[in-house]
Amino acid sequence: MPISNSAEADAAPILVTMGEPAGIGPEVAVAAFEQLGGQIGKRPLRLVGDADMLGGCGALPRDAIVPTRARAMRAPGRPDAKNAAATVEAITLAVGLAMKGEAAAVVTAPINKAALMQTVFRFPGHTDYLAHLTGAPRAVMMLASDALRVVPLTVHIPIADVPRAIDAASIIETAEITLAALKRDFAVAGPRLAVAGLNPHAGEDGVLGREETDIIAPAIAELRRRGHIVLGPLPSDTMFHAEARARYDAALCMYHDQALIPIKTLSFWQGVNVTLGLPIIRTSPDHGTGFDIAGKGLADPRSMIAAIRMAATMADARAR
Repeated sequence: MPISNSAEADAAPILVTMGEPAGIGPEVAVAAFEQLGGQIGKRPLRLVGDADMLGGCGALPRDAIVPTRARAMRAPGRPDAKNAAATVEAITLAVGLAMKGEAAAVVTAPINKAALMQTVFRFPGHTDYLAHLTGAPRAVMMLASDALRVVPLTVHIPIADVPRAIDAASIIETAEITLAALKRDFAVAGPRLAVAGLNPHAGEDGVLGREETDIIAPAIAELRRRGHIVLGPLPSDTMFHAEARARYDAALCMYHDQALIPIKTLSFWQGVNVTLGLPIIRTSPDHGTGFDIAGKGLADPRSMIAAIRMAATMADARAR
């Protein structure tokens, strides 16, 4: 169903999914809608989910909601697998509208994977499901703010497994997806990518580990051969201060915490989860379901607002 009265690309709406009904997702989605006045630039905001449940989180006009057929009951702090159908439908519906060009971007509120996995949902998380829905061969997670953009090469795996998960092909593929997104979605001409080493001091010429010498440096050399601007491998303890950050547009890190600690230190409330490599724009606030504070009036919408603003900025970049 059409959700915009205008065919102009700069007026296509930003869709915000409700997320886990028992968490803070519906609260921050509604609060962000209210604080932004239902609009981001020329683009209207629309919330996707169970209309009654979302309406119970704030004063929303009915035309601000793209309703799911499946219903959801909100019991703050108490996730229920019975809500899985509506949670998944909200994501599927939003992505489908974006794929048809009826929405400029999708912003997803956090979901609870444990509740979904009790049903027929068999994806590790949002990113994998979005790749499945859009047919993307590979999706890449970026955390982005005005201060820093980081991409972890490996994500949710034990630290002991990281060295075995690093190979030149994945570094090259992830780097090229990131560089392409910097051009298309962030309007960065001639993007510069910094690549972190794995070991202390980036291996100290093999003395402290050979991953840099044997894997990371050859991958960087190939990226440079392909015409990309790539720095590294760099010691991760000296690549995130202000002067170092001025030399690059995004940093490719070898593991989760190497990427997320600096951005969460610099931009805790402004950091946005961006999925690269999809044919659509997807952002998400960089926090979880917050079951411990759900329904208590304590949820802070700043990260959701940052995610909406970044989605709109990316949509504007793609529309140029």
